[in-house]
Amino acid sequence: MFADRANVFIQAGRGGDGCISFRREKYVPKGGPDGGDGGDGGDVVLVADPDLRDLSRFKQAAHFRAQRGTHGRGAGKHGRRGESLEIGVPVGTQVRVRETEELLADLAHPGATVTVARGGAGGAGNRHYATARRRAPETAQVGEPGDELWVELRLKLVADAALLGFPNAGKSSLLRRISNARPRVADYPFTTVEPVLGTVESDDGRQLTVADVPGLLEGASEGVGLGHEFLAHLERARLLIHLVEAAADVEELARRRAAIDRELRLHGGGLAERAQMVVLSKVDLLGADAREGAMAAAGAELACSSATGEGIEQLQEALFAALPAEAAPAGPDAEPELADYLVYRPAPPARRRFRILRDAGTLRVAGRELERRFDDLDPDDRNDVAALADELERLGVEPALRAAGARPGDDILVGAHRFTFRPKSEE
Repeated sequence: MFADRANVFIQAGRGGDGCISFRREKYVPKGGPDGGDGGDGGDVVLVADPDLRDLSRFKQAAHFRAQRGTHGRGAGKHGRRGESLEIGVPVGTQVRVRETEELLADLAHPGATVTVARGGAGGAGNRHYATARRRAPETAQVGEPGDELWVELRLKLVADAALLGFPNAGKSSLLRRISNARPRVADYPFTTVEPVLGTVESDDGRQLTVADVPGLLEGASEGVGLGHEFLAHLERARLLIHLVEAAADVEELARRRAAIDRELRLHGGGLAERAQMVVLSKVDLLGADAREGAMAAAGAELACSSATGEGIEQLQEALFAALPAEAAPAGPDAEPELADYLVYRPAPPARRRFRILRDAGTLRVAGRELERRFDDLDPDDRNDVAALADELERLGVEPALRAAGARPGDDILVGAHRFTFRPKSEE
């Protein structure tokens, strides 16, 4: 079953912890600190893969995690950075933050990439905390967690042209005639229940991709029929090939043309302004004397019959004429323009305003603002205590302590203050 939407949980790798270690050296207290830094966590990167057809793979696997960085070791050995996780998605996939629908990336070209989650920074080893007065520090930083978020993937097919029209207008039959696609064809409406892509070749070797989407009904923009689910796939097409099924009643032909145009206008997304090539299909059903009036009523530029092959060659020639080859970037190493490449890199997320340190076996929360807030705390004022608890929750201190190994009842240091770790979930 064709899938063009999926919700995916993305989690970058956690940074490795810094190491507390001392080398053996005469006349140096405890041999001197030589704890190495933890490695950074791996990123999560989405890559547009031309071999993927839709988003069905994400129906079974909806959670993806990059590798965490390894911990630092003694003798100044740093931890290894976690491997980034690359996830292939079909070309034409849009990436949005699920909660806000903010657009993170529009992977419209093969090989386009976007980093959607960045790995956490590795923690500093104890050698970073050595000073002239504190020559044997038993302090090291805990690695930071990686970014995590739910994203919504939306696939919009990338095609040079797209066929549209009412069910049974002959779209699938025409695609079989002009391309290498082999969609199902039958003498009843809604033969096409999912988008199909085909490649059309010209005599000079040029190629164009043409998409066939399920037929539209009146009210499709409001959810009627099958076609409304796939109207978004038309948004990327450079040209819309509007098929109007031949009929002897010229008023009916005009009504069909107007009805489809109305649905495009109501859907939005620029479809109403998109270039159209109107084609009268199944002209083998009309007599020679009725064709001219039928084409005028439908506003058709061309007429064809997939059954007899009439007009097919002229349609292909008109298609290549209407879609000139897009100019390639100048030079073999030229980079495409950002506006053409359609890739948006999100700004690096705001990092935490505190750090978790492992200090002489006790976890310590370090951060100027947080420590100052504790200094100003009135422990006898319940409102002040409640406000501080809310601030700690907002800053994410509790999950950070949990990730660092804190357990209920453990002593936690914040500046010169000590408190007992009692997570809300345990209360």
